[in-house]
Amino acid sequence: MDADVTDSAGTPADPDLPAGDTPQGRSQEEPGAADSKKEPEPGKGAPQGEASGTEAGSGTDSDVGTDSHAGDDSGAHVPQGSGDEGNADAGTDSVDGEGRAAGAQTWADHPKDGSASRRKRPWLRWAALGASFLVMISAGAGWWLYKKLDGNITTDTSAAAELKVYEKERPTPVVMDAQNILLIGSDSRSGDNKKYGRDDGGSQRSDTTILLHLAADRKSATAVSLPRDLMVEVPKCRTGDDKETREQFTQFNSAFELGGTACTIRTVERLTGIRIDHHMVVDFNGFKDMVDAVDGVEICLKEPIDDKDARLELPAGRQTLNGEEALGYVRARKTLGDGSDTERMERQQKFLGALVNKMQSNGVLLNPTRLYPVLDAATKSLTTDPGLDSLRDLYDLVRSMRDVPTDQVQFLTVPRQPYRQNVNRDELVEPDASELFKQLREDKPVAVVPADELKEKEKAQDGKPDDAGSESPTPTPTYSGSSAADDLCEQ
Repeated sequence: MDADVTDSAGTPADPDLPAGDTPQGRSQEEPGAADSKKEPEPGKGAPQGEASGTEAGSGTDSDVGTDSHAGDDSGAHVPQGSGDEGNADAGTDSVDGEGRAAGAQTWADHPKDGSASRRKRPWLRWAALGASFLVMISAGAGWWLYKKLDGNITTDTSAAAELKVYEKERPTPVVMDAQNILLIGSDSRSGDNKKYGRDDGGSQRSDTTILLHLAADRKSATAVSLPRDLMVEVPKCRTGDDKETREQFTQFNSAFELGGTACTIRTVERLTGIRIDHHMVVDFNGFKDMVDAVDGVEICLKEPIDDKDARLELPAGRQTLNGEEALGYVRARKTLGDGSDTERMERQQKFLGALVNKMQSNGVLLNPTRLYPVLDAATKSLTTDPGLDSLRDLYDLVRSMRDVPTDQVQFLTVPRQPYRQNVNRDELVEPDASELFKQLREDKPVAVVPADELKEKEKAQDGKPDDAGSESPTPTPTYSGSSAADDLCEQ
């Protein structure tokens, strides 16, 4: 048998090995193997039968693209399935009769090893990294805004501590899910508020006090103004220098000056029998900043205003007030109406109703972008009890109120009349005031109508039995007031 005849395995016959066996270590360099990889001398080709063994076994020249038939003019080739599985990885292909690589007729048909796919995918990795970065930035910014708003709030721990001392004398809640919040507008002239009047060393009185009742079903909210000149029983209270005042019958706003927030809360609880769940104290700057945050509030004036004490000068007609003008409008008294505190409270109630309406109708409470400036303004000048001293607590409170219909956000003043011994002071009208307090305490509804409508209703009932015309044995008590749905320019 001639030496150039191949065995059934497709490799040259080796006299020392049985047919079909491939010599071990053929693909590895052996002594003298380097000589077999030398460049052929000019004019000489690679020895027949060795190109396949060198390239397919070593795999070192797989990137060059040399096939098994290179330099073989005799047409002899290595059959597929030679037993040397390194040929597939080395890129060595058999050739068909037309000189094309079997199984890879064109470059497009050439099997892909995944490297091309990997080259096309880096943009996906960059996109993922970019998205992750944006999420981290957004989360960080959100956390920073939360901490900023949360840090704006001042916690009144002293009031909570004093109320705990007098816990035994405080009313017991009747309806657990209802909320009663005391809103106190401070008229302190210290610090940034000194431009609104004489600074008397930081002393302050409650220029405005509102008892806000939120129904347990959160379908209504009733805000009751307590006149600052109302004559009430003020209990013993502790002062800032840890002294105790005597129990006295005096005007209502003295309680805040004598014993601060805790004394005011205990005075309201004694007057109404309603347990106060939370309190908020807001100063002048907090109010005007909130108005600016909603881009002003629209009002209508029948006559022009020129009040130097309130730092206010406005023409008659429809107009939108900014924060500074709004503050002057709700504080003015001497040049508006009859100059009484009663008229001023009614004006404050209507303006607050217009502010609530503006916030709800413009989607402020549902839009985080627009709600943030309002919360920022409110929290900067807000002092509250530990139960409402976090942004989460305030947000939950606002969220619970945002679905209350504007016509069910009601404002009224506790029934009162001039005090018999001093017409410059007020006293409660009974039994109307007690009936109002009972309705709120038991979370029962009340109704408010404009003062002129209430007077007409009272005239129509004059001379009739108490139960005449009643559609129900327990009709809803009706009081003079307004709602957030009222248009200030249509009154």
